[in-house]
Amino acid sequence: MPKVRRQNVPPALFQHLLERVRSRKIPASQLELLAKWLDGEPEVPEGLWYKRVPGMTVCGEREFIKTLLLPGQAPKGQRLP
Repeated sequence: MPKVRRQNVPPALFQHLLERVRSRKIPASQLELLAKWLDGEPEVPEGLWYKRVPGMTVCGEREFIKTLLLPGQAPKGQRLP
């Protein structure tokens, strides 16, 4: 199973994620929780997946985080523990 990629993320995807953080006003405390989860080098499925952390949902596909959702927005894919 792939692991979430933290380096060499395509520039357009990185810009998209930064825009989501800004437009959805995701606080630094939520990003800290995301960083702690990523520190564990989580394995993710081959297809679509999502991980709920308090205050947001991280959505991805294979090794890439694709977007960040706010509570109430519906994710797609396999829920990670």
